[in-house]
Amino acid sequence: MITHKDLERFGLSEKEARVYLASLELGPATAAQIAQKAGVNRATTYVEIESLMKMGLVSTHEKNKKTLFTAEDPEALKRILQRRQERFQRAHQALNELLPELSNLYHYAGEKPKVRFFEGKEGLLTMQEDFLKTKDKMIEGLYNVDNYHKVFSRTEREQYYAVRLKKKIHGRTLYNREAGPFDSPDKITEDRFVSTDKFNFSSDITIYDSKVAIASLRGKLMGVIIENEEIANTVRALFRLAWDAAEKYQK
Repeated sequence: MITHKDLERFGLSEKEARVYLASLELGPATAAQIAQKAGVNRATTYVEIESLMKMGLVSTHEKNKKTLFTAEDPEALKRILQRRQERFQRAHQALNELLPELSNLYHYAGEKPKVRFFEGKEGLLTMQEDFLKTKDKMIEGLYNVDNYHKVFSRTEREQYYAVRLKKKIHGRTLYNREAGPFDSPDKITEDRFVSTDKFNFSSDITIYDSKVAIASLRGKLMGVIIENEEIANTVRALFRLAWDAAEKYQK
């Protein structure tokens, strides 16, 4: 048995399909009769009938001073479907013609920042993996050593460093540490100690390529990587300003 769901496949709305199917079953009928048969309120039925009339699926005539509505031959559905296909083809062609200009507008508007969010320790490890993909072979940033060691195990830290060493990714870092500065055997990183008494930072900020990564190493572990050349260059400039200023605190 045909239901309104079957007719919806041809582009009719649910209520249009209900009203048309009711009209087919009733033959010439009043709006009230169609509404009752279709299970649609009368006011809405008038709206749907008008819509169906515009599609050529329903016609109207007067009889005994009553307005009756009659469903037209279902073959009309073929014509409606064909028109929809033609409109779709025209829209597709128009889109292809417009795409080059739309693309130009998109690129002319400038670079759009790409932002990715990460949660938990696994998320922070994923961020570190992204650092190791740097094309510039240079990482700059600041971090709190104590927090870093609490989050990542010795094995995880050593594995990260081993990959950096193998890929020859150099770095410059400003760091906090409660116990003070340390003598690092790191061959590919230049460090500068900053006392927590003067400048205390608990998060990790890393700048590489056209990206800035910010990670919380205390409380809820979470991070974000922002990919945008202008933002990265600005943060990189601020880091280098801090790097130069930190020189006077080195012993």
